[in-house]
Parts: sequence; structure tokens; C-alpha cells
Amino acid sequence: MAKSNITRRAILGAMAATSFCIAPVLAASNKQAEELVIQLVGEINAIIASGKSESAMIREFERVFTRYADVSTIARYAMGTDSRRASDAQLSRYTKEFSGYMARKYGKQFRKFVGGKIEVNGSKPVKKYYEISTTAKLNGEAPFEVLFLVSEGSGELLFFNMFIEGINLLLSERTEIGALLDKNRGNIDNMIADLAKAG
Repeated sequence: MAKSNITRRAILGAMAATSFCIAPVLAASNKQAEELVIQLVGEINAIIASGKSESAMIREFERVFTRYADVSTIARYAMGTDSRRASDAQLSRYTKEFSGYMARKYGKQFRKFVGGKIEVNGSKPVKKYYEISTTAKLNGEAPFEVLFLVSEGSGELLFFNMFIEGINLLLSERTEIGALLDKNRGNIDNMIADLAKAG
């Protein structure tokens, strides 16, 4: 895979592996959705510029992830139809480990973005959600667009997906979790154990 593709996939997760909802609803205003992205981008830019250690950045990333994400919905979507056969206890453990996995996997990419930043360009309503366009400007890379999708499908204004040049973070993680389940022959407990060490 080319360096640019690796970097772009990393920024896709690291800049906002935030939240996804299955049934988005348009209720908040266009301005509110854009302001949410501005707040998120501000926090991400601050983490990038902080000079903190990788472990500290990962902790900060998980804080941002849980602040702006409907983590439960993201995790369930990533598990796919297998989430329907999981017990409440399994779903609870899985959601907790999924949050940590996302923080480790994408938080490790933060050091690559030191000296870079994300700028919010504008937003527009699309069906039952808002699409917010941003530009990622990283050292040694041509600027590229990152799209955040925002709705109140979970009852709170959150990000429910993110795209960058056709790459869909939500579907990418569904593939990853599916691969872990296949590796464990569908055993959810064993998948959760592997997830705790992944990323």
C-alpha cells in the first residue's frame, strides 16, 4: 500500500473514529453540527500539538472518542449480525474493549500528524444527517478532504461515520471485527479476549 494511503487511512481513524448510528435523524441545525466538528477538530489539533507521549495521546484519544461517539452503536455495527446473539454481559465487555482497541489502533498514529492540522470548511444537510467537510493538512502530504457525518440518531448530536476518498471507517472496522470472529470460529468470548490485545 502506498504511503499516502496508509497515512490517509490512519487519519481517518485518528482524527475522528468518533461515532456511527444506524438510523440517523435530522433535528439539530446545520450550525450545531458544524460547531460540533469544530470542537472535535480543536481537541484533536490540541492533542497533536501537545508533544505528549504516545501512551498519553492514546488516553486522550479514547477520551475524545467516548465524548463524541455513540460507542455502543459503533461497536455493535462493527460486530454486525453477531451482536444479536451476544448476551448483555458479552456486549458490555465487547463495547469496553472495542473502545480501548480503537484508542490504541488509531491513537498510535498521532505522532505522524505532529505539525499538521485539520481545518473545517463548511457543512450541508444530506437526507437525515449533516455532512461536514474538513481539510487535513499534514507535513509531507498534499492536503486532502475528510468528511464527517453527523446526526442525532442516538438521541444526541454525534458523528456516525467518516469518509476520506471513499474509505469508510465504519465498514473498515466491521471487516476487522469480522476477521477476529472468523479467527475464533464465531466464539464471541475468545474474540473479545483477542480484541483486548489488538491495536
